[in-house]
Amino acid sequence: MKLQIDVQLDYWFGNPCDILLQVEAAQLPSQLIEDAHLTFTPDTSHRRVPAQDGIGERMWLRTQGRLVVDYNAIVSLGRDAADCAHLPKAALGDLPGDAVQYLLPSRYCQSNQFTDFVEARFGALAGGAKIAAIRDWIAGHMSYVPGSSHAETTAVDTFHGREGICRDYAHLMITLARAADIPARIASVYAPGVSPQDFHAVAEVYLGDTWHLIDPTGMASAGDMAIIGIGRDSGDVAFLTAFGPLQMNGQSVAVRAV
Repeated sequence: MKLQIDVQLDYWFGNPCDILLQVEAAQLPSQLIEDAHLTFTPDTSHRRVPAQDGIGERMWLRTQGRLVVDYNAIVSLGRDAADCAHLPKAALGDLPGDAVQYLLPSRYCQSNQFTDFVEARFGALAGGAKIAAIRDWIAGHMSYVPGSSHAETTAVDTFHGREGICRDYAHLMITLARAADIPARIASVYAPGVSPQDFHAVAEVYLGDTWHLIDPTGMASAGDMAIIGIGRDSGDVAFLTAFGPLQMNGQSVAVRAV
């Protein structure tokens, strides 16, 4: 599958401001960037730095006044959408070093508070079967409600409120997987089936000997997602982090299969 991605960010910065930007699809073995253009209006110097775990890149900018960012790309996807239900859990002692951090609680994913729940509800299952059951439990007990959460909403809040948007679904999926001693992390992605169209957040879990994308909202599958970046939770994958005040004039994301 190929995706056409068109993004525009339009922001106003009243004072000089440092910005950390991450909007480009990552170059990975499972996704080829066939064509890509990134422009800043006005033209703004920037410096690229590796993103979390070397997946994708971030850019440092310093700007003031109006800034318009346009990103257009064609991405060819070649990722197998494996059925996670039949995959084994990796033995903890066999985990690679970069997966270990994703066993631990993080700011938005307080997995240490869910070990009893996971054992009681999913304890009879193992590995991928447990992950599939967690995904299905979230789908059956959550309602997708735009505007129901905010930047400080955690997995604990989502679990009790039973509603949220993609980042909240992903945080809860990650939290319950970590509580089952299965490494899990967030992935920011582009996907054509997301409604309304926007940056999308999903979970990645480590099963067998590699990472597998899981979308508990059901809006996207592993075979039609283009990964932007990954992290412990949404704090690591924000498309724009401003170290100062800002105002959004407009923002659009359009993703379609071509």
